[in-house]
Amino acid sequence: MNNQMKPSNLSKPSDCLCHIEPGELSPLPAPYEDFNQVTIPPLNPEKVKHLETSLDDTIAIGIPKPANKEEEEALVLRFLSGLKKLFEKENNWTFLQPLMLSMEHCAKCQTCSNACPVYEMSGRKDIYRPMFRAEVLRRIYKKYLKPGGKITAKLTGDIDLNWTTIARLAELSYRCTLCRRCATVCPIGVDNGLITHEIRKLFSQEMGIAPKELHDKGTVQHLRVGSSTGMNPLAAKDSVEFIQEEMEEITGYKVEIPWDVEGADILLIHNAGEMLAWPENVGAFATIFQAAGLSWTLSSEAVGYDAVNYGLWYDDVQFSRVAVRHADIARRLKVKKIVMGECGHAHKALTVIADRLLTGDLNLPRESAMVTLEEIVRSGKLQFDPLRNDFPVTLHDPCNMVRSMGIVEPQRRILRKIAPGFREMTPHGVENYCCGGGSGFAIMSGYNFAQWRNLVGSRKKFLQILNAFEGEPREAPKYVC
Repeated sequence: MNNQMKPSNLSKPSDCLCHIEPGELSPLPAPYEDFNQVTIPPLNPEKVKHLETSLDDTIAIGIPKPANKEEEEALVLRFLSGLKKLFEKENNWTFLQPLMLSMEHCAKCQTCSNACPVYEMSGRKDIYRPMFRAEVLRRIYKKYLKPGGKITAKLTGDIDLNWTTIARLAELSYRCTLCRRCATVCPIGVDNGLITHEIRKLFSQEMGIAPKELHDKGTVQHLRVGSSTGMNPLAAKDSVEFIQEEMEEITGYKVEIPWDVEGADILLIHNAGEMLAWPENVGAFATIFQAAGLSWTLSSEAVGYDAVNYGLWYDDVQFSRVAVRHADIARRLKVKKIVMGECGHAHKALTVIADRLLTGDLNLPRESAMVTLEEIVRSGKLQFDPLRNDFPVTLHDPCNMVRSMGIVEPQRRILRKIAPGFREMTPHGVENYCCGGGSGFAIMSGYNFAQWRNLVGSRKKFLQILNAFEGEPREAPKYVC
């Protein structure tokens, strides 16, 4: 299908606006050349016949088709109501200023497109340009909300606002990982990642449209049960007890993971998914903290043992509810600071974005575990044998932790001290590429979205990793931190 696409095309009816043909994706090197012909499996017509499917080859949200014309018109009005609120200080005081700057000052130079891994790896499909979805919102805003907009639209860029436009824009906001690499290269400072976030927010807060993995099974379950994984406090404690036993069996070192210690120096909050999928990470933190003699604790209170905050990606209200719960739990435990465990978006959520939200005694010091671990390594409290890690090692820079927060060097100073085979990816640091799982993609797998994510969204990172280990024997052990 022709890659050339204008924002105005989004409002024109068609069965599929964009289709990725075999061989169109950016090629992978040997021995993975066979993946160049892999396609995204088609959607099951029977399962999606009541859903909007006209954007591209996949579905991220699963938006029901309106029952009639009246329902379509009502949804358009709700969209405009939500759009208006994005530009009102009382409704969007947290992000109004950067949103206005990004909406008003884009030069359409397309510098952002060359920085976007989704656009590049898709075979350079126009609808995946960072500017494309931002320009759609920009045109709607200027035409339908600004005085004289319907007259000036003929000169500045026209678009029709109908249900097709809205449904496609909602889906299109979930073809971006919010990595904000585009924002770092923009010569003006336009943040298309922020605009995409605001589009998602509009659909969630005003129209109740969001991926189930982020909302129903994400923030709603987190607040109701205690964790987005579905683990209640008792299940979390059982998991940690199992981890203690496993670590002692592996290392011969007896680990006692503390719970609810009032007045501890540190409240460590893990991504609770680690307890289930990567329990060795939770065990490693406990082993290191205990051996280093730190004063620390976990919280067994609902929400307090799961650092994730999916609201960061799509809904400010849900984000705020989770962030305030995290801070309040730490306040009542009387800890000196919160340390964020291994989770990029949780870092950004509680340490940066929540900073304007948390006031008074809720605004406790919050720190990345990368900083805490570096202090342990540099202190000499523990002795490390680099020769035990003498194999090829590279480092992934999480977008939220590195590009959005500037935590670049602590993890590198650790690796240089303990891993003689460490080598950087190209590029790295704030210029690194997204893993492809950001903004919720890692947990979104409904319909055929996981296949789109793996073939398109994660493709650039996979290529980066292959290049980092280029020349190493295939059978040699390798590790991505």
